[in-house]
Amino acid sequence: MSHSLAQQLVAWRRELHQYPELSNEEFATTERITGWLKEADITILPFDLATGVVAEVGQGEPLIALRADIDALPIDEIVPVEFRSQHQGVMHACGHDVHTSVMLGAAKLLKAREKSLPGRVRLLFQPAEERFGGAKTLIKAGALQDVAAIFGMHNAPELPVGTFETRGGPFYANVDRFDIDVHGKGAHAARPQEGVDAIVIASQIVSALQTLVSRSYSPLESVVVSVTRIEGGNTWNVLPQKVVLEGTVRTHNADIRSELPQRLRTLIAGIASGFGARAELNWHPGPPALINTERWAEFSKQVAAQQGYEVQHAELQMGGEDFAFYLHNTPGTFVSIGSNSEFGLHHPGFNPDEALLYPAAEYFSQLAEAALKDIA
Repeated sequence: MSHSLAQQLVAWRRELHQYPELSNEEFATTERITGWLKEADITILPFDLATGVVAEVGQGEPLIALRADIDALPIDEIVPVEFRSQHQGVMHACGHDVHTSVMLGAAKLLKAREKSLPGRVRLLFQPAEERFGGAKTLIKAGALQDVAAIFGMHNAPELPVGTFETRGGPFYANVDRFDIDVHGKGAHAARPQEGVDAIVIASQIVSALQTLVSRSYSPLESVVVSVTRIEGGNTWNVLPQKVVLEGTVRTHNADIRSELPQRLRTLIAGIASGFGARAELNWHPGPPALINTERWAEFSKQVAAQQGYEVQHAELQMGGEDFAFYLHNTPGTFVSIGSNSEFGLHHPGFNPDEALLYPAAEYFSQLAEAALKDIA
C-alpha cells in the first residue's frame, strides 16, 4: 500500500496545485476532497459549511482531530513544472495543497486499520486560513465538539525533508493589522507654511513606532511593529491632505498585545497634535498567538522520533496561523515538517519537495492512533 499511496498523494497534490482557489472560494477543492474521501469509504460529516470538509474514521470515544488548510494565495506562479497553476494570479504558494494531501493520506491509512482504532479521528479540511477566518467557521459549526486533542502541521521550506520541529507553549505569534489615517492640510509644495505636511507627520510616526518597540519593551520580548504601506499624494508639487499607513503587530505576549493599540493611539495622536494635525488608528485583530499544549508537543516529538524524523526544538515564529483558534478551545499541538524549497512561503517560486508527503501522512496516522490510545 505504501508505494501506491505515495504515488496517489503526489497525484492529489499536483491536481490541487493546478487548480488553486482563494479563501472562501474553495468550491472545486471541496468537491475534490469530498470525492476522494468517499472513494476511500470515509464518512463525511454533515456540517453546514459553504466550503471545506469534515470527515471521520473510527468509532466510539475518545475523539481527536487532524487539520489541513485548503486555500491558496493571490500570487502568480513562476515555478517551471508541468503541473503549475492553471488559475492566473492564484497559487498554492504556502503549501496548503501539501497539507491537504498529507491528511488525505493519513485518513486512508487510518481507514485501513479502522476496526482496531481505540476511538475516532476527525479530519478537518479547513477553508480560509490565509484570511484567518476558516478556523472560527469550523469551530462555530461545531467541528471541535467532543474533540479531546487536535493536531496540525505546516511545511517548513527552510528545513530538509525528514526534519521535524515543534515546541511547547508559544510558537506562532498573534497577527493584528492596523491602519493609520493622518489628516493634514494640503498646500502648494512651494508654500509649505500654508499647509500641514501629512507626509512629514507620517514619516515621524513610522520612526516613532520603531522606537516604541525598542525603548518600551524588553529586548527579550518578541514584539514586532512593521509599517508595510504608505499612501499619500497624487502629484509632485502638492502637499497631500491625507496620508494612510498600514502595517502589522506581532507578539507572543497576551498582555503586550492587549496594551499595544492604546499605546499606538497615544503615540500617533501626540505626534500629529504637535504638528497641528490629526491621526486616527484603526485596529483589526487577527488570530491570537499559537500556544501548543506542552504535553502534546512532547508527545508529538516522541512519535516523530519513532517514525524516523530528525526531531528538533523549534524557535519562536513571528508568522501567524489560525490554528491558534483551535488551541484556545482544545488541547493539542502544531508542528513543522521540512519541505526543502529554495524559495520560501508566499514566494511565487515556492516549490516544496514532494518526498515529504507519504512520511508525513504515515506520521499523522501513527500520531492519531497513539493519541487515542494515550487518552483512552
